[in-house]
Amino acid sequence: MTTRTSATILFDGTCNLCSNSVRFVRANDPHGHFAFEPLHSPEAAALLASFGRTPAAPASIVLAQDGHLFERSDAALRIAAELRFPWTLARALLALPARYRDPVYDWIARNRYRLFGRRDAASSAASPGATLPDATSPGEKS
Repeated sequence: MTTRTSATILFDGTCNLCSNSVRFVRANDPHGHFAFEPLHSPEAAALLASFGRTPAAPASIVLAQDGHLFERSDAALRIAAELRFPWTLARALLALPARYRDPVYDWIARNRYRLFGRRDAASSAASPGATLPDATSPGEKS
């Protein structure tokens, strides 16, 4: 069965936390809602450019969904809201203003390499399928 992707997650392919989060999302996305691209890929650059952004600008996970670009805690919570229960409950946290949510997100983002490590840039420059086991090609669903 082929499923339709309706949102694209752009992630830091050198970040272990980010790459593991992509694996987690894939495992908990029963409807194949998400496609994935490393932030520094040509596909991500083209997508960001369509929103008037540059690849260097985002320092966080980015979600392109329904003609909007979401970053930081907005992106993370909107992604979680599309996953299997109980992760869908994260949607409730969107009721909190971003000024309360983003500092927590920013602290984790700032310390992600120190806390979780990083992959070498050569292996992360490839498609997510090359860096993530059991992954499909970008935009392709199994």
